[in-house]
Amino acid sequence: MEVDPASLDPQLRTAKLSAIASAALGLISLCAAIIPVCGGTASILGIILGLSSLKTEKSKTAVVGIAISILGVIITITYTIFLFFFKK
Repeated sequence: MEVDPASLDPQLRTAKLSAIASAALGLISLCAAIIPVCGGTASILGIILGLSSLKTEKSKTAVVGIAISILGVIITITYTIFLFFFKK
């Protein structure tokens, strides 16, 4: 049984959208890690949105979004270090 989004409390609706945005930004950050500025920005925004969503509602989507965003930060930092040390 699905819930009509229009019938939700505005804070709960915002929390659900923030959780989904966090997961989406986490996936984008994994793809954009090749460009360190883009990957880092998407990762940090994903973490911030996930944490703000967790304050209102404890959802698995927010936790997954935070985890994927943290993985994006790690990959971005690793790739940046490799670019710094192995550039010609």
